[in-house]
Amino acid sequence: MKAAVSSMQESSQQDHEFLNDVLRGLAGDQKTLPCKYLYDELGSQLFEKICDVDDYYLTRTEAKIFNQYLPDIAEEVGPGALLVEPGAGNCEKVEGLLHLLKSPSGYYPIDISPEILYLAGQRIKKGLPHISIWPEVGDFTQAEVWDNLSNIESKKRVVFFPGSTIGNFEPDRAEQLLETFAANLRAGDGLLIGTDLVKDSVVLERAYHDSEHITEQFNKNLLQRINSELGGNFDLSSFSHRAFYQPLRQRVEMHLVSLRDQRVAIAGEQIVFLEGETIHTENSHKYKVSSFNTLLMKGGFKPVRHWTDSSESYAIHYAQAI
Repeated sequence: MKAAVSSMQESSQQDHEFLNDVLRGLAGDQKTLPCKYLYDELGSQLFEKICDVDDYYLTRTEAKIFNQYLPDIAEEVGPGALLVEPGAGNCEKVEGLLHLLKSPSGYYPIDISPEILYLAGQRIKKGLPHISIWPEVGDFTQAEVWDNLSNIESKKRVVFFPGSTIGNFEPDRAEQLLETFAANLRAGDGLLIGTDLVKDSVVLERAYHDSEHITEQFNKNLLQRINSELGGNFDLSSFSHRAFYQPLRQRVEMHLVSLRDQRVAIAGEQIVFLEGETIHTENSHKYKVSSFNTLLMKGGFKPVRHWTDSSESYAIHYAQAI
């Protein structure tokens, strides 16, 4: 009974936080919505579909790098490691590495979607029954999801952060996130992280505005979440998906564009949209290897080595906590 009450209280708290973030973001001159809310259960499923689209090269390229260099990467991680994966999702990217690691201490996936985390944990446990798994439901930018790490014995901790997720954060927030990672590691512990590299804008924009329009569904799903979870009345057909590259900031921006003057009600609040006004939902920053090494050092890490594909369009970095 206490567990049920605790779960209800946690759900209520999350709904309250979601509502506050939405109303705060839509009150600004440039309307925004936090990109973490794109990844509910349906959003996570849609993102998996995006990763299979030809236009979206990131997942495919990262997978090729892992496939080519996985033995080297596993050797760099070393024996006895506890892998910690913030934003684990379906946990598929970690499985190959877990198979090759010597005597791993276990796996600590963190994700805001309990359903996907549970199913992924069951799948990994079936394929790797000797691996201990400690799933943690929550937002990996919040301190409390890291607390249980101190209760797990391990020779070494390695944060596994693939998928260029670091690119979703503004540079100052990316530095803070790296500091959060470093604060939960010990000197000599590791960080294995993927970054998309600067390249031609046509390739970049096509990746975030795919020909199958799945990214559009993914982006608009956030409005549907607000409708179903917060009592909003967004008309999804009155918004369009837009993605474009900002060369000076070296990032792709995703927006939802209002196609007409309109009012939207959310929890009794009226939000006014002018035709052409946008909601900025996500950024994806692109890096050069040198600039990312600088960011790593600012965040409390020493760059050790990196691996790239033949065209140097994507990189996987290994760094040590200082």
